[in-house]
Amino acid sequence: MFGSLLRFYRERAGMTQENLGGYVQYSKSQVAMVERGERPPKGKLIEIADEVLGAQGALLAAGRKLKASRFPSWFEDYAELEAKATAIYMYANHVIPGLLQTAAYGRATFDVYRPPLEDDEIEARLAARLDRQQVLARKPLPVVGFVLEEHVLKRPLGGEQSLKEQLGHILEVGQRRNVEIQVMPTDRLIHAGLDGPMILLETKDDGRIAYVEGPSNGYFVGEQPDLGHMFARYGILRAQALNPEESAQLISEVAGRL
Repeated sequence: MFGSLLRFYRERAGMTQENLGGYVQYSKSQVAMVERGERPPKGKLIEIADEVLGAQGALLAAGRKLKASRFPSWFEDYAELEAKATAIYMYANHVIPGLLQTAAYGRATFDVYRPPLEDDEIEARLAARLDRQQVLARKPLPVVGFVLEEHVLKRPLGGEQSLKEQLGHILEVGQRRNVEIQVMPTDRLIHAGLDGPMILLETKDDGRIAYVEGPSNGYFVGEQPDLGHMFARYGILRAQALNPEESAQLISEVAGRL
């Protein structure tokens, strides 16, 4: 809401994002991120923008009520549901999920982001991602399951040492009694998840819901029959993948070759 208000007063004043950035010492892309709700206003942006845009205190008032999030705006609703979920199931086919990432691996995923993220944005997003991992040890313990494509375990984001550390971390997390990690081998002749990655949640209040994330947004699936199909698909994936013990052995072998 703050970003929308900032854009309204900027456009009313006939000022471009680049012009406003010159006043507040922001780049054009940083101003755009604030307006999209992807970055909290920092420094003197609120005070300076209120004055140069002639907002007459409206931005100051909005800024006092501003609750900044370290998550992209489109991810906030999912993060809230995940934090209170009684069960979390993830299928990943391109990158190791955030709940399993180490700091080095997670930073590498942000370093390769295009268009490039600002340094402080990377640190904020990384901190938020690592904080999410507290759900794995939350009380009462949630049931958590992962199905990872084998090739995901071999993509050396951040370098081979980063990947080796990451694989070791996956093995450690997999030893938790509430977590099961399975690998889908690349040589399987059958595969129930070719439609892409998915996240399935079970919550005490809302029952079951699915979440699908794209490059810069995500959406929920909560209606039948699509929701039921996704849960059934995940169940078949688990049956087709290696069991947790076999998966741990494969992960150890991949790490041992690094």
